[in-house]
Amino acid sequence: MDQLCVVTTGGTIDKIYFDDKSDYQVGEPQIGHILDELGVAFRYNVIPIIRKDSLHITDEDRELIRAAIAAQEARHVLVTHGTDSMVATAKVLSSIKDKTIVLTGALNPARFRGSDAEFNIGTAVGAVQSLPPGVYIAMNGRIWDPAKVRKNVEANRFEAAD
Repeated sequence: MDQLCVVTTGGTIDKIYFDDKSDYQVGEPQIGHILDELGVAFRYNVIPIIRKDSLHITDEDRELIRAAIAAQEARHVLVTHGTDSMVATAKVLSSIKDKTIVLTGALNPARFRGSDAEFNIGTAVGAVQSLPPGVYIAMNGRIWDPAKVRKNVEANRFEAAD
C-alpha cells in the first residue's frame, strides 16, 4: 500500500458531546488523531467530504462520496461513516472498480472511553491492505460483504442479513 486515502463522512465516530446543549453533534474527523496516536507505519491523507449523522445522508451525498473516491489515485480507501446507513453507502460505492474500499465507524464516539472506534479502525486498516478490490464493511471485529450484512439496532451490532 503506497498511501491510504481516508474519506470521512461524519457519524458517531466523530460525535462530540456539548454540555450546554445536552446533545451530540458531529465534530472534526477523529481518524487522523487516532492513526497518529497508534503510530502507524504508512502514509495517509484524510479527505473530509461531509460531516453528518448517517441518518441524514442523502442520495446526493452518497453520489458526492462516490465521485470523490473515484477521483482519487489511491487504490486503498478507508471510509469513516455512521453505522445507521453505512450499508446503503457501501452499495453505492460498489460501482467503483479497481479499488479496495473499506467502510468503518463506531457505535460510541471515538472520544469516549471504551469506544469501539480504535478497534474498528484497526480492523479496517488491516482489511484495506489485504483484501482484493471491492467494497467491504469492517465492524465488530469482522469483515462484511455489504450485500450480506445489516445493523441490528436493538442489539447495537452488525450481523448477517437474513
